[in-house]
Amino acid sequence: MKFVRFLMKNAALANVPKHIDHFSKFSPSPLSMKQFIDFGSTNACERTSFAFLRQELPVRLSNIMKEINLLPDRLLTTPSVQLVHSWYVQSLMEILDFLDKSPGDHRVLGEFVDTLVTIRNRHNDVVPTMAQGVIEYKEAFGQDPVTSQNIQYFLDRFYMSRISIRMLINQHTLIFDGTTNPLHPNTIGCIDPHCEVAEVVRDAYESAKLLCDQYYFGSPGLELQELNTNQKGQAINMVYVPSHLYHMLFELFKNAMRATIENHEASSFLPPIQVMVAIGGEDLTIKMSDQGGGVPFRKIERLFSYMYSTAPAPQIGRHEMAPLAGFGYGLPISRLYAQYFQGDLQLYSMEGYGTDAVLHMKALSTDSVEKLPVYNKTALKHYKMSQEADDWCVPSKEPLNLAINRLAK
Repeated sequence: MKFVRFLMKNAALANVPKHIDHFSKFSPSPLSMKQFIDFGSTNACERTSFAFLRQELPVRLSNIMKEINLLPDRLLTTPSVQLVHSWYVQSLMEILDFLDKSPGDHRVLGEFVDTLVTIRNRHNDVVPTMAQGVIEYKEAFGQDPVTSQNIQYFLDRFYMSRISIRMLINQHTLIFDGTTNPLHPNTIGCIDPHCEVAEVVRDAYESAKLLCDQYYFGSPGLELQELNTNQKGQAINMVYVPSHLYHMLFELFKNAMRATIENHEASSFLPPIQVMVAIGGEDLTIKMSDQGGGVPFRKIERLFSYMYSTAPAPQIGRHEMAPLAGFGYGLPISRLYAQYFQGDLQLYSMEGYGTDAVLHMKALSTDSVEKLPVYNKTALKHYKMSQEADDWCVPSKEPLNLAINRLAK
């Protein structure tokens, strides 16, 4: 019997490339926040969700799995990337098992929820494991501009795909597992239709403050303001995923606190971190300002780079990471969370003074639509880029001496 199962598994594995080719021909179907809410609150039909996910999840998985295979061979063959790839193959196979099962069978629906939970748990360490693969590659082969650009392009899309897949899985399992969250009884899946932004800001601040106090024996205060131009004097709320907002704010607070303390280590006074939350007709914006000394302008984009991280690598599977540090992926992943529902995260720094981090989000749930990577010829071109001569002059470090030498000739 074991031998039969072994043969069946091998046969299924052999067909995985065909399934990936088939499902990657379809584009993912982005959902708006309003669609998530409407489905979960008024039309919460488990069979409909099951029928959608057993098709949509293979499409999203296959689209990004086609791109994994376009990575440089020396990165693709690292043990960590191979492990991540095996997780994706296994998860795809498990979902494909439900393609020919009846949505009218309650036992099948229950098995589907259990399978989704298993997949979500399996992929918990995807981010640090892939990060470990990048570290293994850099240590063995170094880095060059073209490869760094390709890896940056891939990881942005790969991690965005992961966010979207977990969103679908969380919505289905939270709505249809038969339980409610006693702390947040009004949420629809993981979405809060009336997410109080200032409350999430304070939660993220307190968590970062706890870490900061443990590590530095002190922390800067918080000054929080709200400007609601739609309902003057009212607290600002929106339809959003509180855990996503918390993740972004927690990361920004950690960075702001660390910079503030290290920039004022000789002073007995720590200037507070100032947060302004404003909402208009289209946008909800959160600006976080610190006096942490800032960073040079040329280094701003490096802060969002996966290849330039200088943070010491934490150990995989150990979640008690070094306080206020990690793989250095906090900012790029936070920007992806913002962009996932058509927002953005931008940094504006004044070297010598401090930094403003600005989170842009859509104020209307109809405008908050998933941003999803799709595998096509345009994506393929990004992986075939080669080093070309720049069409702008590259400034010399000693332009005057260079000019004098030319004249002398």
